[in-house]
Amino acid sequence: MDNTADKKKPDPERVALLRSLPLELKGQITGEEAQAFMYGEDLPESLWEKLKDYLEEDSQA
Repeated sequence: MDNTADKKKPDPERVALLRSLPLELKGQITGEEAQAFMYGEDLPESLWEKLKDYLEEDSQA
């Protein structure tokens, strides 16, 4: 059993960002995707696709 969530707290800034997303987008995000985002884990490709319109690209590349 994975107790990672019990030992580590979610990043408050990431939690706030998830809460600020439009309701229709929040409804599409799965629990697994939300957990990965809040805990700074590798994000599933499905979450990148859902968030792509809300992310800023690094223009200094």
